[in-house]
Amino acid sequence: MADFHRTERIADPPRKLDTAGAPEASDPKAGDLAYYAPWGNLAFFYRDGEHSPGLVILGRLDNTGDTERLATAGRVRIEAVS
Repeated sequence: MADFHRTERIADPPRKLDTAGAPEASDPKAGDLAYYAPWGNLAFFYRDGEHSPGLVILGRLDNTGDTERLATAGRVRIEAVS
């Protein structure tokens, strides 16, 4: 995941997600995993972000203390688990 604006790490998922029924905008907080519909990318926030139309919060880190690791890590890898 690449750093973006020293606030979040972003990456492109293999396909766009369906955002039907999602809120029109969100106020991201450190630890949030989100989908930015206008660009079709995932974002993992390590700092609080600004109110963003088209941003859908998907989940949150269990341990918000790990957000600093997102800020300083050279590489970040996220895997889905069942």
